[in-house]
Amino acid sequence: MFKNIPISALIGLFFTGLYFFIAIFAPWLAPYGMAEAVGDVWEPASSKHWLGTDSIGRDLLSRMIYGGRTTIFIATAATILSFTLGSCLGLLAAVMGGWVDQAISRFVDLIMSIPSLIFALVVLSVMPVTIPVLIVVMGLLDSTRVYRLSRAVAVDINVMDYVEAATLRGEGKSWIIFREILPNALSPLVAEMGLRFIFAVLFVSTLSFLGLGVQPPGADWGGIVKENKDGIVYGIPAALVPAFAIATLAISVNLVADWVLNRTTSLKGGRG
Repeated sequence: MFKNIPISALIGLFFTGLYFFIAIFAPWLAPYGMAEAVGDVWEPASSKHWLGTDSIGRDLLSRMIYGGRTTIFIATAATILSFTLGSCLGLLAAVMGGWVDQAISRFVDLIMSIPSLIFALVVLSVMPVTIPVLIVVMGLLDSTRVYRLSRAVAVDINVMDYVEAATLRGEGKSWIIFREILPNALSPLVAEMGLRFIFAVLFVSTLSFLGLGVQPPGADWGGIVKENKDGIVYGIPAALVPAFAIATLAISVNLVADWVLNRTTSLKGGRG
């Protein structure tokens, strides 16, 4: 079953699956509550606290487990939203063409001309910072990238003979989009989804580090870095643990995404 999968992809699949498993079963795996103070400030690792405690005496392992759950949930939901919206608009623009394509594309260009982080900071500074708001803001901003990819792929597929044959048969636009173009565009979109997920993890972590992400006492990895960053001066590694988790999750998902890209025949020529 795993014979034809390279070692790098197996490593990526293992760690990605491990992080998602921990996120799903966080309440049963965490030894303490998410916001429960159980010790002194920045206690070292011990049998009681495997990763030590944080800046106000909470168990760091428990915070990491719950923080991973929040980070992965937000990134996954935002990625699904961005791909649903971006792919539908991209395929629609490619099939409809004309003024519809121009109107959507120019609006997307306008949004993409503003740096995503600055756009998010402006929006979140005037709106209540909740998890649903974070998901919507991140999903909408990232959907512009997905739109450009899906439109580019769909434009190439739209001139294929089988699409023209479906058009001559009298099939409607929805049939052509969902039965002819979408199945043939799934491979590059699925491969891109892994990369978008990585950027979503980094984006929500950045927002939390800047104070406009997940709000205390909630936990996510970027927020945990912010809470414990002062300890680095005193040699306390509490801030490095979530940074390491973010890096390993990003690398793991990237290894899986690279494997999917290499298996996608239609992309091999384009990447070369």
